[in-house]
Amino acid sequence: MNDKAFTFQTLHPDTIMDALFDQGIRVDSGLTPLNSYENRVYQFQDEDRHRYVVKFYRPERWSAEQILEEHQFALELEQDDVPVAAPLVFNHQSLLTHQGFYYAIFPSLGGRQFESDNLDQMEWVGRYLGRIHQTARKKRFVVRPDMGVTEYLIEPRQIFETAPLIPGSLKAAFLAATDSLIDAVMAQWHGRFNTLRLHGDCHAGNILWRDGPLFVDLDDARNGPAVQDLWMLLNGDKAEQRMQLEMIIEAYEEFNAFNTDEIALIEPLRAMRMVYYLAWLIRRWDDPAFPRNFPWLTGEDYWRKQIATFLEQVKVLQEPPLQLTPMY
Repeated sequence: MNDKAFTFQTLHPDTIMDALFDQGIRVDSGLTPLNSYENRVYQFQDEDRHRYVVKFYRPERWSAEQILEEHQFALELEQDDVPVAAPLVFNHQSLLTHQGFYYAIFPSLGGRQFESDNLDQMEWVGRYLGRIHQTARKKRFVVRPDMGVTEYLIEPRQIFETAPLIPGSLKAAFLAATDSLIDAVMAQWHGRFNTLRLHGDCHAGNILWRDGPLFVDLDDARNGPAVQDLWMLLNGDKAEQRMQLEMIIEAYEEFNAFNTDEIALIEPLRAMRMVYYLAWLIRRWDDPAFPRNFPWLTGEDYWRKQIATFLEQVKVLQEPPLQLTPMY
């Protein structure tokens, strides 16, 4: 795959229309780009006024086998009546190809934004996360990765060391802050959990609301601890987060037992996400969409703030983890 394909410079509207026509779909409305930096996602309407979403996967990120595992998981969830955006199947295939690109077509499922401060909605989400993990535990991903410190900390640290985006005058301080954060995570990371298939990126932006939650975008699905799909829903101060977590766990356990030892992983997982996210931005900088949408990465102020953020998270990791009330 050439570099232009990697950055989607060869993915033209005609290419997309031809790919859809290959599956018997004639676009009638034009293509409306949806918010996605990692892949390219478009909403459209066909001649029969049916609405769809087409997703073109970023070349060289996932293999066909890994994408198919994601699709299979989504289709299993759909079969178990879990509200999830699952790909459509054409001639027994959910993963399609056109001019070297992998792509998939989904029904366009509308909904309003999930309200992360709405406790009733959060309880619903907890219940459905229990159902998602009930299905997830039936088997593991075989070719998709396990969540761990190598992918989320060690490999990003190697990227930071040679990244020209990090100002030279701040590189040593940034690497030192990164090392301190990695050390703090490693001191807290424990193996007292069983891994299962995860949504992987279960934050409020990946949940729509339409008489209940609808989970979208399983692109980051992988094996890992169950708490990974819970912690990003928490917000507010410690007391508010404790109340939210207790509500989520109570609803979750209507369908699935939750290992409370995993609560101690919340802040390590947050730190891992911070580090991984920065490395992701650096990896994607050759894609013109990234300098256009993240211009502040070229400024020294941004990297000073990242140093401060990393060091603040080190302090958080040195504090006792979130505790549930004694009844748990």
